[in-house]
Amino acid sequence: MSVHLHRELDRLRGRLLSLAGEVEQQLQKAITAVLNRDPQLADEVEAGDRKIDQFEVELEEECLKVLALYQPVAADLRFLITVLKINNDLERVGDLAVNIARKARTLSQMPPVRMPFDLDGMWRKVQEMLRQSVDSLVNGDADAAEDVCKRDEAVNAQKKAIRQQVEQLIEQHPDQVKTWLQVLAVSRNLERVADHATNIAEDVIYLVRGHIVRHPARFRDRDQD
Repeated sequence: MSVHLHRELDRLRGRLLSLAGEVEQQLQKAITAVLNRDPQLADEVEAGDRKIDQFEVELEEECLKVLALYQPVAADLRFLITVLKINNDLERVGDLAVNIARKARTLSQMPPVRMPFDLDGMWRKVQEMLRQSVDSLVNGDADAAEDVCKRDEAVNAQKKAIRQQVEQLIEQHPDQVKTWLQVLAVSRNLERVADHATNIAEDVIYLVRGHIVRHPARFRDRDQD
């Protein structure tokens, strides 16, 4: 039975990687739509979300089927749990891509302005985090997953810097408030993608090392009470 089980687990791993590739492509289109003020590309992202949703449901059903048929234990069970959780995170990233695309569509309807924000640079950081978190799953590399978690702070700092710039621009150009708020929303959605990449990395650490690393500060505070 273990041969059949491991064959099923390998198939689930492949399906998860396919989903990750689809999600990253959606995000790339959404950011490009923002930078190029391209409403048609934004529409493509929104239409493509149905495929992501269907993919996520099918993968979850396959995981539950493997659980019922093979009743895996130990590392195999941890792998299935990890796939289920990452599957959900990737679907949420797909939703965030749709949010960004909608902001792109709104921006395309507004007068063009010069944007002193490095949204593309922020996206590159987030994209690398997402890729590395998925690669760490493929390679069973907890060290690489830890590196993803550490890089989340840099994205948070970039979002904070954009928010401060937006606040200044709203004061200087109150007639452009709607534009700047759309840009701020894009940065917030990118920051949320980075959070999901961190979630994936934390799940990989759980898979490889067998312990949960989420919310360490909260548990340290509890231990000190």
